[in-house]
Amino acid sequence: MILLRHGQSEFNQLFTATRKDPGIKDPRLTPLGHEQAEAAARALCREAIGRIIVSPYTRALETVAPLARALDVPVLVNPLVGERYAFACDIGTPRTELALAWPEHDFSTLEEVWWPAAVEVTDAVIGRAALFRAEMSALPDWSNTLVVSHWGFILALTGRSVANGEWLRYDPTTPPPTEIVWRP
Repeated sequence: MILLRHGQSEFNQLFTATRKDPGIKDPRLTPLGHEQAEAAARALCREAIGRIIVSPYTRALETVAPLARALDVPVLVNPLVGERYAFACDIGTPRTELALAWPEHDFSTLEEVWWPAAVEVTDAVIGRAALFRAEMSALPDWSNTLVVSHWGFILALTGRSVANGEWLRYDPTTPPPTEIVWRP
């Protein structure tokens, strides 16, 4: 399977510059983030992708848009691959608003408020990653899956820190990482 971190968001741009939470809820992509999404679509359209799983955060949905157009495969919205809830950017958009903004996707399996109510402890995001790993490894066709996700979730799943717009191959049948180094 392929894991893709969403393109640069307004939050990422400001947080990188200041190392302070700018207070932006469910941020959109920056122009650079849109360029990163388009570049990923160009690179990944040559891959044998039969399904896309995407986080319900706006930055992930905007990242998946050019990929969905290029690949014409099912897009499954799944909060399991969402970001580790720790900053204002991790406050999501209610299901009904998402459904209006992206009518091409099915949000019916989401609760109206689908993001956590409080900061997600390390063990919780590692648990979500373990559940996702188990679910994916049970599928006979996991290898044709693209997952559009976030830094914290990809780190919990693989032990690797990836940059905005970066993608990597991942085998969910491999053991979980023995060590995860979270940024201070």
